Amino acid sequence: MTDKKRIIIVGGGFAGLTLAKKLNNTVYEILLIDKVNYHQFQPLFYQVTTAAIDPSNVSFPLRSIFHDSKNVRIRLAEVQQIIPAENKIKTTIGDFTYDYLVAATGADTNFFGNKVMEEKTYPMKSTVEALYLRYRILKNFEDALTAPAEELEGLMTYVIVGGGPTGVELCGAIAEMRKAVLPKDYPDLDFKNMKIILLEGSPKLLGSMSEQSSEKAEQYLTKMGVHVSTSTRVKEYDGKLISLENGNSIRTDTVIWAAGIRGNVLEGINPQIVVRGNRITVDRCNKVEGYLNIFALGDLAYMVTPKYPNGHPQVANVAINQAKCLADNLKKSLKNKPWLPFEYKDKGSMATVGKRKAVVDLSFIKFQGLFAWFVWMGLHLLLLMGMRNKIFVFIEWINAYFTNDSTLRLIFRPLANKKYQQ
Repeated sequence: MTDKKRIIIVGGGFAGLTLAKKLNNTVYEILLIDKVNYHQFQPLFYQVTTAAIDPSNVSFPLRSIFHDSKNVRIRLAEVQQIIPAENKIKTTIGDFTYDYLVAATGADTNFFGNKVMEEKTYPMKSTVEALYLRYRILKNFEDALTAPAEELEGLMTYVIVGGGPTGVELCGAIAEMRKAVLPKDYPDLDFKNMKIILLEGSPKLLGSMSEQSSEKAEQYLTKMGVHVSTSTRVKEYDGKLISLENGNSIRTDTVIWAAGIRGNVLEGINPQIVVRGNRITVDRCNKVEGYLNIFALGDLAYMVTPKYPNGHPQVANVAINQAKCLADNLKKSLKNKPWLPFEYKDKGSMATVGKRKAVVDLSFIKFQGLFAWFVWMGLHLLLLMGMRNKIFVFIEWINAYFTNDSTLRLIFRPLANKKYQQ
């Protein structure tokens, strides 16, 4: 038996992984549980979708990070329920007890209760979803080669719902494929007929960024041939025709849903403390309201502060810094020192629209264009896990810059055999 306090971390995303790393080789016993055995770098999923980089370069095996760890252990499982009264969680591989429980399960696509959209549109919140969407996009062009004339419009039209960074970056990447890559791959198709349509419900793109950056991003996309419609809400979609609340409709076989996220709340948490966006109410030290030893981090946590009365933005930097703060406080507990509250220092936000096109908002300056694009690339390379991933992504970017091409447009058919899905 051990007298070490056990901390169970559920989720190996930015928050969970950062916390485990910060508590590595401490006197705590750390158990990191995730449904997959790798960390997923979500900011670059859109490049996996458009075959710009390999999926292995945005995923990093969790166990590799802790090869020399004396106290961090990894388990591949799904958490089915928390039983707070017993300090226990139920998982698909058994029950585990804890002294501290940290929910870092992140967020999934928010379809706002619309089951039809959930069934018929394509999200992009995991490596697997990005790969499936890549399959769908490339397969559409193969089908278009032999499709009857009345089906071509649906196959050649892509509608992206949501004008945040994900939607903007994906539109830009697809537009660049249309210009430089697809006409060479499919010379039999007329890509003047290919439509890329971005729908945003609010009055502007990149809602959390400045008006200057929002307007510039829209200018970039429009110049690249993307049809941008703001203040436009989706009403319904039947798999072939998307209807808008303004009465218009668009024929498309592919609707990509990037309109919002909702927290992945674990079963057993008091539903009364779950607020808008399916986020869990926490105090300034990320302790879940009403519990003494349960914490929530990152996208899942709803923390009200004077600077952020509506909660923090659901971005990687918040998750990473909340995890660092909690790790420091847990270390303070070992020395009976008082905990310090979390205070977020927003260093800015950015988005890329395409080659040599990006927008950056910092606290002291806002800029766009080529330099912004270099800043965006540099930051994302720094955040990537593993030197191999950094090198390979950099090489892919350099190759794409000079050749406007990649060798990753491979169509892997999703397996239907049940024995491979267990």
